[in-house]
Amino acid sequence: MCVQVAVDYYAEVGYESKSLVRLGTNGCGEDCKIAASRTRSLIIPREHGAWGILLVPLVTGATAGLLHGGSIPNLVPLCVVAVALFWLRTPIESWLGGTPVRARTPEELRLVRKAVLALSSVSAAGLVGLFWGGRNRGLIGIGSAAGAAFLIQVGVRSIWRSGRTAAQMVGAAGLTSTAPAAYSAVTGHLDAAAWSLWGANLLFAMNQIHFVQLRIGAARAANRHEKLAAGRGFLAGQLLLIAAVTEACLHHLFPWTAAAAFVPVLARGFGWFITPPKPLAIHALGKSELFYACLFGVLVVAGTALGFV
Repeated sequence: MCVQVAVDYYAEVGYESKSLVRLGTNGCGEDCKIAASRTRSLIIPREHGAWGILLVPLVTGATAGLLHGGSIPNLVPLCVVAVALFWLRTPIESWLGGTPVRARTPEELRLVRKAVLALSSVSAAGLVGLFWGGRNRGLIGIGSAAGAAFLIQVGVRSIWRSGRTAAQMVGAAGLTSTAPAAYSAVTGHLDAAAWSLWGANLLFAMNQIHFVQLRIGAARAANRHEKLAAGRGFLAGQLLLIAAVTEACLHHLFPWTAAAAFVPVLARGFGWFITPPKPLAIHALGKSELFYACLFGVLVVAGTALGFV
């Protein structure tokens, strides 16, 4: 059984069959590790970047709300609902076969069904706590917008096979909705600060998604000219980001103090074209992007608190 699970797992993620022959001769130790990894993949979200796009806006919105005099009680059920609903997508897709790693055996189907039931129960309990007594009605609109974004993402994926980056950006609109949701749950109202936090986090997430896809696509670039050729679209996106933030600040939709939060990530983007090409270290890239996300969160909260006093 362990060997067969290993074969299924590696076949789904694209490994060559030569590696599978070696797996069957090493006993169950290595195979069981692969089986455990497959089990986690069936029920736990694999997109580490998506966790960041969900949680950083949640923290920034909650922190900004607390700095504006809000309170914590409503934040707890919101966090439960946000994490549980995000987590729920993975076992549902594994159950319905919407991803390469999907439930195949009766045991795996039972596992994902149990995960769906447990996470649905947690989500339902969180929703009851969040809306008990008619509270937090403003979150209904935000949740509807997030749901619409995820549906559009599914549509983009199905009709535009090469539109991975675009689909991720659409999905980011739903994930970053945790920023205004957290701000509203903490303060009890939606105002300019809430919407600016959503817009800022979405623009940052889109830039980050675009940059990571650029780094992967341009991994074989041998010189600066090839980097420039591969990254023209990203450069245009950087300029559009500057224009959008500047326009928002000029129309008093976003404080200039918070706009400074984009400086590090813009410098990172432009700086990549100047530095000499070097091999892509995907784990190092992930860590550096996590650092930029945390730095952005700190700066945008501080800037928003100063700009909307």
